[in-house]
Amino acid sequence: MAAQFGRRLRKGAATTAVAAVAVAALSASQAPGVNDHGRQTAADATPSPEASASDGSATGNSPYYTDLPPLKSPNPSPSTGPAPGGTGTTESGIPATVLDAYKKAETTLREAKPGCNLPWQLLAAIGRVESGQARGGRVDADGTTLKPILGPQLDGNGFALIKDTDDGAYDGNSSYDQAVGPMQFIPSTWAWAGRDGNDDGKKDPNNIYDAALAAGHYLCRNDWDLSQQGDLDRAILSYNNSRDYLNLVMRWLEYYRKGTHEVPDGTGTLPDNRSDDGAGASPTPTIPGATNPAGSTPKPGPKPEKPETPQKPGGGGTTTPKPPTTPPGTPSTPPTTPPTPTDTVDHLEDAGTAKLTAMAGDAFGRRISTRAETEAGKAVAKVRVRFTIVGDTDTTFTGGEDVATVATNSSGVAVAPALQAGEKTGTVTVRATVVGRAVPGLDYKATVTERAADALARTGDAALTCAPGGTFANQVEVKATYKGAVADGVAATATLIKSADDPTVTDKGPYFKDADGKTVRTLTDLKTDAKGLLKLPKLYADDTTGTFLLRVTTAGGATLTVELTVAAAETSSPSPSAGPSA
Repeated sequence: MAAQFGRRLRKGAATTAVAAVAVAALSASQAPGVNDHGRQTAADATPSPEASASDGSATGNSPYYTDLPPLKSPNPSPSTGPAPGGTGTTESGIPATVLDAYKKAETTLREAKPGCNLPWQLLAAIGRVESGQARGGRVDADGTTLKPILGPQLDGNGFALIKDTDDGAYDGNSSYDQAVGPMQFIPSTWAWAGRDGNDDGKKDPNNIYDAALAAGHYLCRNDWDLSQQGDLDRAILSYNNSRDYLNLVMRWLEYYRKGTHEVPDGTGTLPDNRSDDGAGASPTPTIPGATNPAGSTPKPGPKPEKPETPQKPGGGGTTTPKPPTTPPGTPSTPPTTPPTPTDTVDHLEDAGTAKLTAMAGDAFGRRISTRAETEAGKAVAKVRVRFTIVGDTDTTFTGGEDVATVATNSSGVAVAPALQAGEKTGTVTVRATVVGRAVPGLDYKATVTERAADALARTGDAALTCAPGGTFANQVEVKATYKGAVADGVAATATLIKSADDPTVTDKGPYFKDADGKTVRTLTDLKTDAKGLLKLPKLYADDTTGTFLLRVTTAGGATLTVELTVAAAETSSPSPSAGPSA
């Protein structure tokens, strides 16, 4: 599995016993039954007996972190919880950029593979087990880990044997493969499963956006429906073919489903225990048929960092204390780390966003631009800015999402994706915030106006005539356009008026009929169709003859006046009678 965290607990028999008690306690706290979302809990969601890995393993069955979720509620509490960056205490906070990557991957998969029903909480569960959420969110503004996360080399010594498949391109090891990145893909799997999740033109297993999207696609292959327990089991086992792994991921999945919250990048808690730690750990399964080459000595890969020796949980065991290097009572000074660009952001400023106005159904011609600045007003590059559409509106960003995250450029400016106006008119609020930094957000107002037309024309030129008391043979059909383009969905009104100079409704002449067959001379709530066409209902005539006017108007000011003629049918003169014959 991934990185060698600063602290790792060596598990012996005592640790195994403690873990068994914890599992029993957790199972007791999660009584069988269905939760309030209609899903099985981890305790009663028994893995399907037929579930098995189908085509290898995403991780090469590398080691993973075995810490269990806590028994307490995952909902955040302002008075409890571990200190930022602390180790050992598990809790529900997920680093901001990591959480954003999981949710973005779910949104993408919802559109690309809607039948998969991938929940972002599953990615969070796997990310927790595989890398402790990218080492507690130690990622930069683009989502790339500050240091590569590498599992042990898969040389067959306690692990699967997978000889180098990428010439060390991803793992730096040209002898054997190692699982890479926050989602722990082995290079041979990444070669086909890798995705570009942050649209930077690269597929980087050490980038949480790329890795999360790749994991989502990997879990959604084979037409699996992850809302079905059997397919969910198969997908998880295909990631790491271990029943213990499946059970652990299921527990974290249900834990995150109950609630989670965002914490700043780099402050997530780190796991202690790994599946390959100590004598009490279960052996990592090997890939069938994988053995050491006869008579060969494996070439060692990169050496892991030397771990610290922590005390056992609960203060058990003994350690040999080192003599103090400073006088008693002298406060210790924690090591300082240089601030990240995000740490230096003091506020957000508008970066010249023009007036945002669009007609319903259209894309906004202008985009929102936000600049991240220090307290002194200096621009800050490589900071992730999240744009969120808030309020009751159907306006979205291009692609149908209501959240978009963009990194600031060298000028400190982040430009949001184009807005796509919905059908609801009025003011839309878009809020810009800094991911991983608690600074006041910046609100932008966008206006959605109703659909409009600036021109109307009849689609035919046939005369509209009728005899008194009859029905007009031809119906009136018009086409609406706006700046020469089809104007669809435009509201229109049709009124029979007294004269060109008097637009009030006439009380005689042609008329329409309502649903009850009653006479009406004004029609409202009309709309043009997808081709900009509007076909009016049949017109009828009373006994009044003459020329009448029908006026059609639309939102945007387009107007068309049509003449209607009601006239009695012409009668032919009788032919003279024939005279007497000679």
